[in-house]
Amino acid sequence: MNLNVRKGDTVLMIAGKDKGKTGKVTSCDPAGGRVVVEGCNIITKHTKPRGANQPGGINKMAGPVDVSNVQIVCPSCNKATRVGNNTEGDKKIRVCKKCGASLEPKKVEKKAKKAKAEKADTAETEVKEKKPAAKKTAAKKPAAKKTVKEAGAVKETADKAENGEN
Repeated sequence: MNLNVRKGDTVLMIAGKDKGKTGKVTSCDPAGGRVVVEGCNIITKHTKPRGANQPGGINKMAGPVDVSNVQIVCPSCNKATRVGNNTEGDKKIRVCKKCGASLEPKKVEKKAKKAKAEKADTAETEVKEKKPAAKKTAAKKPAAKKTVKEAGAVKETADKAENGEN
């Protein structure tokens, strides 16, 4: 089934117990025609403990809803709308039926991520250029020396063991 809704779209619930709520699509299932919208169709899942690090309990999570129960919210006019398709160059894009604006995400995000990565690289090189602080080493304590009395007592017990005395 071809879906007009994609992961990351903001949608409005038009049917069901959460009618009127809006949320982001977190996952899509084109084969089943279902989408998961955050904050809508909350279900409780009972989980059994699986080891010491994974405790059991009751978890609340968003369940899937049929794609026919949601409608895309246009980012430019902020209205729930149907989806139209236009060809721009050689690509098919989704457009708002009410205002005609594109529903595709902006490509600017990739450039912003690259700029952040470059800033992080320059910050790392600046940190490397600074002289590292001298490491502090913990002073080792010298081994405790046996006193004369302790050495004598050890020698006496060894002699008794050899002679078979208790």
